[in-house]
Amino acid sequence: MEMLGVDVGGSGIKGALVDIKNGELTTERMRIKTPKPAKPVAVIKTIKKLVQNFDYRGPLGVGFPAIVQDGFVLSAANVADEWIGYAGQKKIAKATGNKVTLLNDADAAGLAEMRFGAGRHQKGVAMVLTLGTGIGSALFIDGKLVPNLELGHIYLKGQITDAEEYASDRIRTEYDLNWKSFANRLDEYLHYLESLFSPNIFILGGGVSKKFDRFIPLLTIRAPVVPANLRNEAGIVGAAMAAAENQ
Repeated sequence: MEMLGVDVGGSGIKGALVDIKNGELTTERMRIKTPKPAKPVAVIKTIKKLVQNFDYRGPLGVGFPAIVQDGFVLSAANVADEWIGYAGQKKIAKATGNKVTLLNDADAAGLAEMRFGAGRHQKGVAMVLTLGTGIGSALFIDGKLVPNLELGHIYLKGQITDAEEYASDRIRTEYDLNWKSFANRLDEYLHYLESLFSPNIFILGGGVSKKFDRFIPLLTIRAPVVPANLRNEAGIVGAAMAAAENQ
């Protein structure tokens, strides 16, 4: 069974058809730059373009970089503030003509990784982090999701900005950090998360996970740290999974 999954990010909006039985993309991934500013009408137009590109009619899953509850967007970190309080699920459904399931983008990526990737059969506490424009986080307890954790926005000791302004892949690129410097920052962040949640495993996804061998060996935390298997496809796969479960 194929479902369309869409992953809305701070820099790009990506989509593909997904075989939800095995978590594999059945089409080439399509990516369109996220509109600037990323206001609701502009972003929804872009999502509609993706849906039209695949000539898709059916349940549509959309991962979004914000807290999402009951179809409403309740925060806005890497999108415009106009999203706060916005009935995103209803508006996307109206624009596309599809039944829509809207959820936090990191939660979507985590769902995919726990079912088909590095978290498969993982017991205890697993934390999935996506390192990209920001830092997304998803926490699982014996495979059950704790939604909307948004741990990229916590403050580390001595820092005046939130964690994603200190240890995201965007910050690594903007400040031209070498891998040791980036690993030191990420290590500080992971140590703090470990002190709060004592996870059995950290699973790192997002664009930087493609170069995991450059920084994961430099980390010093107790819990094992592994790269996400699905990499940048996880958000698309997880969004499609959520749509299938809510059809």
